[in-house]
Amino acid sequence: MEILIIGAGMMGSAMAVPALEKGHRVTVAGTPLDAEIIDELKRSNYHKTLKRELRGDISFRQYEEISENIPESDVVVSGVSSFGAGWFAEEVIPKLKSGQKVLAVTKGLHGKDDGTLETIPEWYTGLREDIYFNAVGGPCISFELADRVETEVAFCGRDKKVLEELRGIFGTEYYHISVTDDVKGIETAVALKNAYAMAVSLAIGAYAGNNPEQSGRYNAQAGLFYESVREMRELIKLLGGGENALAFGAGDLYVTVFGGRTRRLGVILGSGIEFSEAEEQLSGVTLESVAVIRLMGKYLGNRLAEYPLMAHMYERITRNTVPDIPWNSFLHDYLIDG
Repeated sequence: MEILIIGAGMMGSAMAVPALEKGHRVTVAGTPLDAEIIDELKRSNYHKTLKRELRGDISFRQYEEISENIPESDVVVSGVSSFGAGWFAEEVIPKLKSGQKVLAVTKGLHGKDDGTLETIPEWYTGLREDIYFNAVGGPCISFELADRVETEVAFCGRDKKVLEELRGIFGTEYYHISVTDDVKGIETAVALKNAYAMAVSLAIGAYAGNNPEQSGRYNAQAGLFYESVREMRELIKLLGGGENALAFGAGDLYVTVFGGRTRRLGVILGSGIEFSEAEEQLSGVTLESVAVIRLMGKYLGNRLAEYPLMAHMYERITRNTVPDIPWNSFLHDYLIDG
């Protein structure tokens, strides 16, 4: 099969590894922001941010080199971040052929004009109902997938037959794929995990200082993890998702706390630094966690107080304050009558 990955970021590019292992012909095409990555891959097969070589029956192209050939692919993988989702909607979706299958690694939510939220596959389906839009959710670090580490994820979409076909295309002895039609649940869970991974990382910064390599104190991290999962459960339900989606969201939250830009932001903020300064320190870094927090704060409005950890993060990034973590707001009494 012909697999076209559009977006040469770390996760999109890592998806080439199981696809190649299953014997498919793979093209990785960069967005306009990926020109340097693609140039280096063309020269040496080395991915400068994934820090791995990508070899096999694979070609590397700039977007303008493949933009007119998109309909020829059996599967298109959207490898863009949530900040590139609009570009994909405007630039790529109109070029797809009817019935084409799309699998997105993008993690985020889309704010509609009426103030409500929808998942990215739902947004895309509203643009082209004749396309099968699917997405990947669950705990997966890109460079570990590229290293063929055992990985458990879920593919979500509206058509069971298509999901099973995609599982057959990408599933390997190390890349284990569950399938579900709970698009709302899975996609809400994996979007929220970015926000809450930042929240858990506040405890690392609070006890270890501005050093993302230090672990801090685990009791505090676990307390924030607990509250994160509790709030994620309620928010998934609020947005129409099923209860099983939380398992993939919690797993994704776990791996995200262990590294990457979301952890770095949380550590910096936890050390007592204002958001404006933290943002300056991370200049040029895509902060998907911040986008999700802003979106959720706006969506929840007066209900934000029902989610005290989300409310705390929203205050940090919108008011540029350094308030104490509201530990007592996380207390919940679960009493059994009799």
